[in-house]
Amino acid sequence: MDLHDTIVKQAETAKSASRRLAVLPSPIKNKALEAMACALEDGAALILEANAADLEAARAKKIKKSFLDRLMLDEGRIHSMAEGLRQTAALPDPVGEGEWETVRPNGIEIRRVKVPIGVIGIVYEARPNVTADAAALCMKSGNAVLLRGGSEALRSNRVISSLLAKAAYDAGIPEGALQFIDSDDREAVGEMMKLKGLLDVIIPRGGAGLIQRIVRESQVPVIETGAGICHTYVDEGADLDMAVRIAVNAKTSRPSVCNAMETLLVHEKEAKEFLPKVAAELRERKVELRGCERTRGVLSDIEAATEDDWSTEYDDLILSIRVVRDMDEAIEHINRYNTGHSETIVTRDIQRAHRFQREVDAAAVYVNASTRFTDGFEFGFGAEIGISTQKLHARGPMGLNELTSTKYLIYGEGQVR
Repeated sequence: MDLHDTIVKQAETAKSASRRLAVLPSPIKNKALEAMACALEDGAALILEANAADLEAARAKKIKKSFLDRLMLDEGRIHSMAEGLRQTAALPDPVGEGEWETVRPNGIEIRRVKVPIGVIGIVYEARPNVTADAAALCMKSGNAVLLRGGSEALRSNRVISSLLAKAAYDAGIPEGALQFIDSDDREAVGEMMKLKGLLDVIIPRGGAGLIQRIVRESQVPVIETGAGICHTYVDEGADLDMAVRIAVNAKTSRPSVCNAMETLLVHEKEAKEFLPKVAAELRERKVELRGCERTRGVLSDIEAATEDDWSTEYDDLILSIRVVRDMDEAIEHINRYNTGHSETIVTRDIQRAHRFQREVDAAAVYVNASTRFTDGFEFGFGAEIGISTQKLHARGPMGLNELTSTKYLIYGEGQVR
């Protein structure tokens, strides 16, 4: 069977399973998620063996360190994946939840309830944890899932998906509800994009190139996620010690992820005092700094930032810095270069904080906190399927509720129109 026929068959199997999964009681789904969590922990040695082989192959290709960080699993990360499954099990089941109801003048009763979307296709790059997160959220929200991970993590994903599927089916999830495309052929993504009628939506997670290709070419509806050119703006009169902590965390705690800061904006009145402080902390953590002309007037030894720097998602220990005249200029810069992901202001002025939140166009807008919190786990969603940067259907971290659609239930007593 060739790649096309294999993927179509998997999608058809998932479609059939999705109808049974959609009406499965919550206790069965929760039991399955608990079993899937245990399967990951019990199979940790197998997962780590496969992941070591993936890492070895990636290093041989001289993949950059930030990419290796996404790919790498250890006991702690496997435990976190299992914990995400358990947290998802503990969350309320959105399926069947009533959103709205009314009784019309003619006596007809109308209710709107949440229902599963159906079959969700997930295309993602070198993050094996996505396999577990996606499976958990799709199972709990009653959706079948077709997973296609990056070739760099093929061995890891193969083992993880196999462990999860067996545990899920043994616990009562319909066979075929969790499908993994076990191929490193780049055409697999192209085949998925043609599955209109079998897949209800595709959600890409990865770099801008992958996301834009799917948005541009897919015949299946797409939820755009992920790309993160995130900013921290240090306002006039800000607590500079707090600003240093926030900026350092936003850039260095995990630079390879989409909610990491890529550009630091500093009010001109704070630049002379703040920039040497934050630069010292960032340099200690091996961050390469690039700055505008005014920034280089304070930090004379850093590289000049180019126009491309403002629109680059580094996913690495590189930071562009710009000194701005005021908050107007900061907001203008953010709305010009950001990707609609996460932005933060460090300020003591609550009025300016509220204005920043109103005027900055992004899925998550913070006051006095790191952008690194834009995450389904941190938001209390158990895990996330991705962070939507678009405005239709879902925006921000996508948890269980964002993986449902709606259905209207209408009750009458013989009324005709």
